[in-house]
Amino acid sequence: MGWIRRYDMSARSERATGLDFAESAIARGDLVVLPTDTVYGLGCDAFTPDAVAKLLRAKGRGRDLPVPVLVANPRVLDGIAANLTDTARALVAGFWPGGLTVVGHVQPSLSWDLGETGGTVAVRMPLHPVALELLARTGPLAVSSANVSGSPPATDIDQAIEMLGEKVVAYLDGGPSGDPVPSTIVDVTTDPPRVLRVGDISVEALREVAADLEVAP
Repeated sequence: MGWIRRYDMSARSERATGLDFAESAIARGDLVVLPTDTVYGLGCDAFTPDAVAKLLRAKGRGRDLPVPVLVANPRVLDGIAANLTDTARALVAGFWPGGLTVVGHVQPSLSWDLGETGGTVAVRMPLHPVALELLARTGPLAVSSANVSGSPPATDIDQAIEMLGEKVVAYLDGGPSGDPVPSTIVDVTTDPPRVLRVGDISVEALREVAADLEVAP
């Protein structure tokens, strides 16, 4: 694996080089591993179907588990998700950037293929400087946990390299990710919204913003 490009994001010059290379790799339809505020992510251009298919193959994951999308700021959300309610916007305002993923109706004008989404899209703005800097350069990325399906998500770059190896062209090393707590997922296509998965953000915290929030069984 000597040719794999690994960049130390704590070193200023290496960080700039790594972000430049990762941006170019994503534009070519290649895969990169990046740090996030939860676990390491495996990412590609959300608008390149071949790249998303490559991501699914790298993980050994089927199209029945569509890939979420990461964005650099909340303003991008309206270009991706349609018919957002005031409650959905309040949740985003309260918990982005951070561990909240919202599932909304996809904008019908978008031509992408994230898997069998059923007309929805899962979107999150991560709270991590490297992820946000890369997203600001590339636009929305399709990002799944950096692991082979059935294995625990990578919490450091060595674990990601061990599992994904040469399937990924750039590894951005942001150090250990800490506890592998997933994001909380809220379906905002319903009124009231429904929590599909409890993770980094508690139901109690969410209900401070959306009092009528429901929890899926």
